Amino acid sequence: MASLSSQLPKLFRPSNSSPFSIFLQSRAISSFVSSKSHEGYGRRNFYTYSAEPFHPLPGKTPAWKSPKEAVEVIESGMKVFVHGGAATPLPLLDAVAKRGKEVGLKNVELIHIHTEGSGELVKPEYDGIFRSNSLFIGANCRKAVNEGRADFTPIFLSEIPLLFQRKIIAIDVALIQVSPPDKHGFCTLGPSVDCTRAAIQNAKYIIGLVNPQCPRTHGPGGIHQSHLDVLCVSEFNLPELKINPETSEEAKIGQLIANNLVEDGATLQMGIGSIPDACLSRLMDHKDLGIHSEMFSDGVVALTERGAITNAFKKVLPGRCVGSFVIGTKKVFEFIDNNPFVVMLDVGFVNLVSVIAQNPKVTAINSCIEVDLTGQIVSDSIGTRMYSGVGGQIDFLRGAALALDGCGKPILALNSVTKKGESKIVPFLKEGGGVVTTRAHVHYIVTEYGIAYLFGKNLRQRAYELINIAHPYHREWLEKAAFERLKCIPSPD
Repeated sequence: MASLSSQLPKLFRPSNSSPFSIFLQSRAISSFVSSKSHEGYGRRNFYTYSAEPFHPLPGKTPAWKSPKEAVEVIESGMKVFVHGGAATPLPLLDAVAKRGKEVGLKNVELIHIHTEGSGELVKPEYDGIFRSNSLFIGANCRKAVNEGRADFTPIFLSEIPLLFQRKIIAIDVALIQVSPPDKHGFCTLGPSVDCTRAAIQNAKYIIGLVNPQCPRTHGPGGIHQSHLDVLCVSEFNLPELKINPETSEEAKIGQLIANNLVEDGATLQMGIGSIPDACLSRLMDHKDLGIHSEMFSDGVVALTERGAITNAFKKVLPGRCVGSFVIGTKKVFEFIDNNPFVVMLDVGFVNLVSVIAQNPKVTAINSCIEVDLTGQIVSDSIGTRMYSGVGGQIDFLRGAALALDGCGKPILALNSVTKKGESKIVPFLKEGGGVVTTRAHVHYIVTEYGIAYLFGKNLRQRAYELINIAHPYHREWLEKAAFERLKCIPSPD
């Protein structure tokens, strides 16, 4: 029998050893093996080897329809993938909502990471028609998830593509937003490549919403229009992230991180939130910073314009800002539009620990909700109330911790108290709190009162370090609680 490599198309045979080429080759081989093992099951019939949606398909053109007509393919019991973030195809979701009621659909599952918009399809009136399954919970789905009317699947952001590639979730229809086709017929996934590329590689039917306001982005997040079954057009502004004025506490945290933990030449990853943004705004005088992050927002634009971001020393795609999805205001959408300085990639590559670790001085800056005195980190819930998701926090904390140059900095930051004045550093986590980052993963924790370095520290030392960065009002009772829990006095040595 011929070897597997001899059966592969020439394009997929290993030809060089760059990290990105190795990733693409491994994905291609995986898809090829999957197609041979499950031939005829859930694969688009015009794919020969792998569901690669980039090359033009001779003789195939999409049907142009209205959003109402486009979603008529959706039937009861189907699994429907919804493009997320700033690329949420809002007119298609409106059309799906109307169809659900008009024809009496039942048990349609909607699979997505966080989406923007009002969350019409998760309102109580749609119970039994649609059921949302969030792979990362957005604000518009929190109420439904916590009332049991919608689902949440805990999963690392880097592993979401595997759900589709391994047919753990077999997608019937994918609803995506794309930039307009260029003169060659190529669209792009715009600001959100993330897990969407894997979804369209494995969906049986793809509906593309062409939005002239959707930025054209560089990288393998392209899709030739011939791979789309239906195209429809609707022009609307992308949903923007509300930017709140930073608080004095956030400003202090940002300053502490920028002044003490971010070096010139560092490769940055930033999670979502005001604290990472506060840090970025204080890096204007840094030099040769690089971006390799699952997401970024407006802060990267100002740093690039200042010349602080050059990506000059990165090992993976040097010279380019690497991202998987972008959320923010119109400013960042215009920045990524047809900009070769930015490349948008599959989250399975961007968040792969072995890829992250190759870059210099990897500095991962993420937020969290609560931390106990031993270093357990809650990031996806407030007690039993689900709030967000696992996301890419662990992917990048591990990537920084295992950085090949030994100079990575995994950082978690939080205000010392809640809006009600309760301490976020606690002796015991709230019942039901989700430990996203274990005590063994923790290195740096930052509040407005300082930096605690926990790596290599025992429980007694950890409690000491964390109490020192707690709000002064809470330190005395935390010391007493630490003694009751640990049966010894917290101390630095």
